[in-house]
Amino acid sequence: MMSASPCCGSEAAATVASYRCKVVEHHWVNPRYRYIRLEADAPIARITRAGQFYQLKCPTTLEHEPFLLRPMSVYGAGPEDSQIEFLYNVTGVGTRAMATLPENGYMDIVGPLGNTFTFSPAYRRILVVARGVGLATMAPLIKLAAKASSDITAVMSARSQADLMEKEFLRGANAEVHSVFDADGTSSVEAMDVLLRRLIDEQRPDAVYTCGSHRLLMLLQRVLGDYPQIVGEVAMEQRMACGMGVCLSCVRLFDCDGDRTFLRVCREGPVFSIRQVVGEVEFG
Repeated sequence: MMSASPCCGSEAAATVASYRCKVVEHHWVNPRYRYIRLEADAPIARITRAGQFYQLKCPTTLEHEPFLLRPMSVYGAGPEDSQIEFLYNVTGVGTRAMATLPENGYMDIVGPLGNTFTFSPAYRRILVVARGVGLATMAPLIKLAAKASSDITAVMSARSQADLMEKEFLRGANAEVHSVFDADGTSSVEAMDVLLRRLIDEQRPDAVYTCGSHRLLMLLQRVLGDYPQIVGEVAMEQRMACGMGVCLSCVRLFDCDGDRTFLRVCREGPVFSIRQVVGEVEFG
């Protein structure tokens, strides 16, 4: 088995179980994303941490027959101790089948899985950079920072204004928000480089977190090279099968203090140091 690594975020979940959940609420947020709230016969909200994920068993329908469980980052834990929330993009066989689940229906899930973000209540300010469904992954971290009275700066990237989910992302938390879009070019690497460096120079955040875009991850890795004192973490998105570290289908290459090694996104991750992700891998 692969050992723990300094590349990773905080310690992984100690308790993993399978739950039969009732669909309490399920609806469209916008034309691409849906929200679902599940209720288990156990206090799963108490054991779920920011950055972790669950494996969801999507239903079989006449049109869709998903085979593998679908990994999905936690969007929220609560409001009841027995409830957990997900925000997902309806894009493939599994999520299209999941979108058909009726309220008061049932769904099987396994988790919580993976490790968590490194966050200290002593952080004066954090900078969060998220895109697309990565916003859902970062929402519990926003809640954690707001509870600790840390100042929050959020850079939200989307295709267009119609895809931006600011209300769903912040969920009432106070934050300085900078929205960038593909439609007007403000989300380009060049424009984002200028924006991120300006924000870091002006605000000096204690930590930077990202999810949802490999392009933004690589940009932040380059930018943070000039700010060694700032903590930088990424919640990695990766296709996976078992979600428990057995099948090795989700390995990514990392440079951990000069030692290049493959780590499992589901087990050692999904949270890793931004600085230690290896962007391009050549095989053979």
